[in-house]
Amino acid sequence: MSAVDATASTIVGVQITGPGSELLPVDGAYDVFIEGGRISDLAPAGAVRPVGEVLQADGAWLIPGLWDHHVHTVSAALTRQREPLGAAESAFHAAHIMAGAPLLGRGIRVGAGFRDAFWPDEPTLEMLDAATGAVPAYLINADLHSVWLNSAAFAREEITPPDASGMLREEPAFEITRRLAAASPDDADEAVADLARHAASRGVVGIVDLDMAWNADAWSRRVAAGFDTLRVEFGTYPSHLSRLIETGWQSGDRLSELITVGPLKVITDGSLGTRTAACSHPYPDDPHNHGVLTIPPAELVALMTDAAAHGISCAIHAIGDLANTHALDAFAVTGAAGTIEHAQLVSAVDIPRFARLGVGASVQPEHALDDRDLSDTIWSAQIARPYPFRALVDAGANLLFGSDAPVAQLDPWAAMASAIYRTRDGRSPWQVEQAVDAGVALAASTHGGSTAPSRIEPGAVADLVLCGEDPLVASETELRAMDVRATLLGGRVTHLA
Repeated sequence: MSAVDATASTIVGVQITGPGSELLPVDGAYDVFIEGGRISDLAPAGAVRPVGEVLQADGAWLIPGLWDHHVHTVSAALTRQREPLGAAESAFHAAHIMAGAPLLGRGIRVGAGFRDAFWPDEPTLEMLDAATGAVPAYLINADLHSVWLNSAAFAREEITPPDASGMLREEPAFEITRRLAAASPDDADEAVADLARHAASRGVVGIVDLDMAWNADAWSRRVAAGFDTLRVEFGTYPSHLSRLIETGWQSGDRLSELITVGPLKVITDGSLGTRTAACSHPYPDDPHNHGVLTIPPAELVALMTDAAAHGISCAIHAIGDLANTHALDAFAVTGAAGTIEHAQLVSAVDIPRFARLGVGASVQPEHALDDRDLSDTIWSAQIARPYPFRALVDAGANLLFGSDAPVAQLDPWAAMASAIYRTRDGRSPWQVEQAVDAGVALAASTHGGSTAPSRIEPGAVADLVLCGEDPLVASETELRAMDVRATLLGGRVTHLA
């Protein structure tokens, strides 16, 4: 077999590792048999004659297919076309990077990925105008919670600048990213297809799509046009909840073989980088700033009650410890099923509640390393625990790993490396006591998460990945550079190196 889209009936000569491997009767290489999109049998290599299309593994390591549990799909896809701003060392530097950014199809310039929390200067509208002139320019924060526009962009969007900074935060910023994403569905779908192929090349078989749109139509359109690279569970935001309820769909309902109704997504606070994450203690040098609760607790309970009554699970964005407390309270009151997204700063007394309430912790390990310096400064006065992965595991919580792409790259191997080793780029490990072991990290990167992972066993869906190294013993650098030799979706090859 040597082609993408071929369907394998037998994978010959694999070494099986990860969930399910502990039940294998003997060590050594195995042959894996697939029928009807599921694993039908496992046998020591050569014990049973191969059948049908054969994929030669040549000793590669076989693991369950990987999932990214938090993706803003269109934004992530389009970011691959936007000017990268992650290296901007100041507002002045970012503005001048944008001056040379390529024009996109609508005669605008869009950059993404800046982190302004440590910039030595303050962004201003005047500064950005001086650098970018009459061409509309949009600079999107790495955390998506703020967007810096020049005057031409404000005029194009028919929005009055809120102040001299030219910076929009929270919901006004989200509205800009929605407008940029919705401008050309054909272009967006092409970019999404490219992103999906990239994801498959990293062993990804499925994503939870949390784009801020009515995603049912978008995914139905893509599947009708031939999209078949990933499984997708799509989220819905409060503005579309009544529409979702009117359809009669519940979380877990399938619109097609690959597309499934996912959760209600509610954003309850801001972010660390914009100092808007809702925290119990104030931010440094700003005694009146505890962040913002973008949804009052009573309104959150009402939304989740409505969702739960109609069979819809909930994915609640909560970054600061106060937001996490309110989110857990709402799960307790409503009995809703679902996850807290991010859980970046969690009170010690709240950590056990994740497991007791059956609430998944949908976390993004790369954020811990992106934010380590911010956490040590902006959250220095907080008494809650930042990025408490090990504590959550020890308390019995279900961890589900993701990227929050485009905030971090859609690459589960980077997430695993960050969670296991708590370091990147040669720096010393950060808060290593919160590291998790490789088995937990791999399980958290599968569909069911750390406590209910996808497994390699007869009857399991044949969503599988062939790797050049055993991820349970790979080093940090080996994980980040993992050689993904093949990805299979229900036995069908979506990537082949």
